Amino acid sequence: MSSSSLKLVLVSTPIGHLGSGRGGGVELTICSLLKGLISLGHDLTLVTPAGSLLPNECSEIQIKEFSGLDQPSWQHCDPNCSASIPFQGVLPKLWEEALEIGSHADAVLNFSYDWLPLWLTPRVDSRLFHLISMGNVSSIMKSVITDIADFDQNRLAFHTYRQAADFSLVGKPVVVGNGFDLDEYEFQESSNGPLGWAGRISREKGLEDAVSVAAALETRLLVWGFMEDIEYAKEIEESVPLGTIEWRGFLPTSDFQKQLGICSALINTPKWNEAYGNVVVEAMACGVPVVAYDRGGPGEIINSGITGLLVPPDDVKALTLAASRVKELNRRSCRRWVEQFASKEIFASRVDSWIKSVLDPKM
Repeated sequence: MSSSSLKLVLVSTPIGHLGSGRGGGVELTICSLLKGLISLGHDLTLVTPAGSLLPNECSEIQIKEFSGLDQPSWQHCDPNCSASIPFQGVLPKLWEEALEIGSHADAVLNFSYDWLPLWLTPRVDSRLFHLISMGNVSSIMKSVITDIADFDQNRLAFHTYRQAADFSLVGKPVVVGNGFDLDEYEFQESSNGPLGWAGRISREKGLEDAVSVAAALETRLLVWGFMEDIEYAKEIEESVPLGTIEWRGFLPTSDFQKQLGICSALINTPKWNEAYGNVVVEAMACGVPVVAYDRGGPGEIINSGITGLLVPPDDVKALTLAASRVKELNRRSCRRWVEQFASKEIFASRVDSWIKSVLDPKM
């Protein structure tokens, strides 16, 4: 079975259509994995919100699009709130279709960090698999993930061990990392540019700490990402000298990586346990070392002293000192790490092995 193709249904995030930026790093993960799975010869159908944009390489994929209200992100809900679905929400529409076509497929792979698809898993004939995209941010989500772990933990995969440790699992977790189309990222040798920061502009991402570093070092901070919280952005901008921040917006990968590659370092400052840290690896793919809090996924994937520098969480002074030392690092080491551990081919191979090992336990 290891050399055979599978008929797979992939279900996208219901938080926004692919290309909108509202789905965060999940959007990039889906597109990279689609490319990798195509190269392995799988028959793919993507179920996704209407308006989704896919890479040209994905033209042969069957796409099922549905309109509806975005599902709220659990990131922005009270940790103890109940599961809810907006009236005319897109989430149930995606899953009604996924279960219909999934009944004739080998497996359905879910990218939505939401209660509904997890709850459905032991209750339907379709074989549902879940790539969990966040850590523990909700009591009800932790509970339903625990239920699936008790039912069949092999249906769950995680991006990092640190992320998986957020949940009550019955055994060693399946960890598949993440992957990127490295043809889209150009290595840049230069290390004399400004600092960079990338992510959704929202409070849990800790942008204010990166801005403080830039102000202390009297340098610019280039900021990329979907503007989710305008008031928060205004507060930060007013806290530092004019010109410290350059807002670059949410850009396509081709434009983003060109601008990111000129940076001397990427500053990564989340206030919560990131599951992985896509922008960390995107930076390293361009040769840009990463200065980050030793928290969550970034703390697991950064080789401190080689591909970046890790400092204690929320220690802005240590973050500033580390950012002043990045020229000591070899930018080629950053690119080499990504080539070895985080290409789209490696990622797709891990996901392929995970699914096939469950479908055929004798492998």
